[in-house]
Amino acid sequence: MKSYMLSKKNGNLVVDNISKRWPNNPKFTTKNIRIVELDNGESILMGKEFAAVKIGNDIIPLLVMKEFLEISGKIIVDKGAVRFICDGANIMRPGVIRVGGSFKINDIIGAEEEQHSKILAVGFALVNSSEIQDMRKGVVMRNMHYIGDKFWEAFKRIKQ
Repeated sequence: MKSYMLSKKNGNLVVDNISKRWPNNPKFTTKNIRIVELDNGESILMGKEFAAVKIGNDIIPLLVMKEFLEISGKIIVDKGAVRFICDGANIMRPGVIRVGGSFKINDIIGAEEEQHSKILAVGFALVNSSEIQDMRKGVVMRNMHYIGDKFWEAFKRIKQ
C-alpha cells in the first residue's frame, strides 16, 4: 500500500466531486487529504471530516461514516441476503424488505440489515426508490463497498 497526501489542487477536486455527487451535498472543508492506493486504481481517501473509497472515477463513503450513511437513502434487506452482500453480491429485489428514504437511479445508497439496523454495503441505486416495491425480481443496487472487503480491511490496518 502506497500512502501520500494529495496536492491542494487535487484535494479541492475530491471535495468538489463529493459535494456534487454524495447525497445532501455535504460541504467538507478538508483540503489535506491522504490517499492510500490499493490496486487497480482503487484507493482510500481520508480527510479530517470524511473517509471514502475511490473506484475508478467514483468516490463513495467508507462504511465507517455511519452518521453520513444514516441520512442517505437505503434499502433494508432480510437476514438471508446478508451473507451474499458481505461476499460482494449486488442487492437483489427478493432480499429487500423495504426502502428507507427516497433516491433516484445512480444515487449513492446503503444496504441495511433488518435485525440490527447496520449498514452492510454502500453502492449505486439501479432503480428509483418508488419503483422497488412494484418489482418482483432484478438487481436494485450495485454493491461497491461492503463489510469485510479489501477497503474495509485496509482501513482497519491504516487506523491501527
